[in-house]
Amino acid sequence: MKDILIITPPFTQLNTPYPASAYIKGFLNTKNIPAFQMDLGIEVILELFSKNGLKQIFSTNTQHTTPNSQRINALKNDYIKTIDAVIAFLQGKNPSLARQICAGNFLPEASRFEQLDDMEFAFGSMGIQDKAKHLATLYLEDLSDYIVECVDENFGFSRYAERLGRSANSFDELYAHLIEAPTYIDTITLSLLHKRIEEIAPKLICFSVPFPGNLYSAFRCASSIKTNFPSLKIAMGGGFPNTELRDLKDVRVFEFFDFITLDDGELPLELVIASLEELNSNQFKRTFLLENNQVLYKNNATKPDYKQSEVGTPDYSDLWLDRYISVIEMANPMHSLWSDGRWNKLTMAHGCYWGKCTFCDISLDYIKLYEPVAASLIVDRMEALIAQTGENGFHFVDEAAPPALMREVALEIIKRKLVVSWWTNIRFEKSFTPDLCLLLKESGCIAVSGGLEVASDRLLELIKKGVTVEQVAQVTRNFTESDIMVHAYLMYGYPTQTIQETVDSLEMVRQLFELGVLQSGFWHQFAMTAHSPVGMFPEEFGVIPLQNQVTFANNDINFKDKTGINHDKFSFGLKKSLFNYMHGICFDYTLQDWFDFKIPETKIPKDYIYNCLQNEQLFSTKPNAKIVWIGGKPQSEIFTKSKKGITWNMMKLTFHKKTETFEIVISESDGIWLLNALEKVALGNEKWTYSDCKADFEKERENFELFWFSKPMQIVKHAGLLSL
Repeated sequence: MKDILIITPPFTQLNTPYPASAYIKGFLNTKNIPAFQMDLGIEVILELFSKNGLKQIFSTNTQHTTPNSQRINALKNDYIKTIDAVIAFLQGKNPSLARQICAGNFLPEASRFEQLDDMEFAFGSMGIQDKAKHLATLYLEDLSDYIVECVDENFGFSRYAERLGRSANSFDELYAHLIEAPTYIDTITLSLLHKRIEEIAPKLICFSVPFPGNLYSAFRCASSIKTNFPSLKIAMGGGFPNTELRDLKDVRVFEFFDFITLDDGELPLELVIASLEELNSNQFKRTFLLENNQVLYKNNATKPDYKQSEVGTPDYSDLWLDRYISVIEMANPMHSLWSDGRWNKLTMAHGCYWGKCTFCDISLDYIKLYEPVAASLIVDRMEALIAQTGENGFHFVDEAAPPALMREVALEIIKRKLVVSWWTNIRFEKSFTPDLCLLLKESGCIAVSGGLEVASDRLLELIKKGVTVEQVAQVTRNFTESDIMVHAYLMYGYPTQTIQETVDSLEMVRQLFELGVLQSGFWHQFAMTAHSPVGMFPEEFGVIPLQNQVTFANNDINFKDKTGINHDKFSFGLKKSLFNYMHGICFDYTLQDWFDFKIPETKIPKDYIYNCLQNEQLFSTKPNAKIVWIGGKPQSEIFTKSKKGITWNMMKLTFHKKTETFEIVISESDGIWLLNALEKVALGNEKWTYSDCKADFEKERENFELFWFSKPMQIVKHAGLLSL
């Protein structure tokens, strides 16, 4: 028996649990409040995509109106025969099946296979596991298409009935669907839910709703709980209410939920629990509830929110960690990070240290309240999660991870000799020097994603991004040369953006991919949100909001751009060109080739990004830069050198890296100093800055700069001497 049941409703991800429930359970552990969590989405998927599940789907009386559904139905016995083996393979339990999948004539194929990438080009001759995952993913997507056409039009692997939750200013449409009989997917969901409630016997059920695609299921589940378990109280929190339900007025919502909390959930949930246990307790934090048939927003508690150091380590117990499904939707290594493999989710810092971007919800707590966590505590939490889950992969889900904190976390990981792989979201700012990128790589960083948004300096300034295109090019190069993959979020249709700027932005992106400093990207059209500066002050950005009266959800706002440009028409061409650039092809196509309407010639020179990469100060180090040696102890050998009767002592130093060996020859005096200095600045020893090194060097010799920037020292730096 547990007091609290925390549920992530269908559907989020197939490969890893959404972290909110694990964060909340970790906090409840610190308060000794027993809780059980479940990812209802993965449980429904595994029920649906099984031999028995497919038998049920194919037995439903339905019209097969398209050739695709007719083909899938004709092959139903092949799908039923193979489904359990394919799911086991995608769970990592049946790796030998990869060869059979890749050999062909094993998986039934429908329309998704018609757009199959060149397998040899995409995966090579040896990438058999990834190739098989990609083929198995297409197989599942064919089945998904069949379900959408024949069983439930709202189905989707990572969302369900998303349209009903997306900026629904009124509750009417969602309410009308909830009054209707449950769908086929609903019946599976509710059956699993009822069984778990009977097992756990909770006092309070908490739905964490991160996205619009989880909203319908959350309400459908809540409705069933109210009918079948009327004594249970139900709460909702998470990303969707935090951004969309801040103006909630519709009393009908509380036919389904008793409490809806906003922003950081720890203290609001603790007070909700207290209100159920203590009859006289009327203290709430950022909580909607119903009193006297009126929606009230209560925020009368004086207790402050918990600091990030106090919320505990996320707890993934109860979740089916060995049953998640790794899929590869497209042959792109960066994209696979979101869908392939299981990641422990952690946060380096609450909020965003920049907090200025005009398209972002910077007025809301999850962005504006910036609070970093100490590096040692972050790595403590990493070690705790490794012990609990057996997984060494980490996705830091920060809005934008702070470079200084990333540096300290990397140093702590290396110091503790942890073997981990991790990735996160960043801003492409100049702090990411070549040396910092090398350090991050050494600590296990495999990839970063960041917002380039619009590759136009005018628009970047208007967005208040705090970066330039030149700076982005240099930073992405620094990451790439350190073997860290880079994904860029790209935007089109920002207010006042001209057609010329869209075309020029695409040319910038083309050059970034052609030069190999970007490996992945995604275009999305600008959306105006209620809590961003553009949404709050639209007149300053040349847009006219087209807003309805809000009684339910309020986030995305329809608007009219005063330029009158139809940005929608660029969507297909931008995405098609990017798809090809990510595969390393079609760089010689003209930009006009991607569009079926006339566009202007780009005004960006063909060598613009190349020239940006040449504009760097290579011979400068800040006086307060931390000097760190992450290499091993070099071998040293002293020998004499003679010229014109003059003899002097020299030292040869040999440095061994994992894949390379380096040698330098310098004077014995400089060599002795360097060996001592490397020992002092090795991890865990003294903290020396560039100024400290200079002062120590010049106690007995001169011209430290000449020594520091000499060719031998450039080799030493490549071997692991970093200025951070």
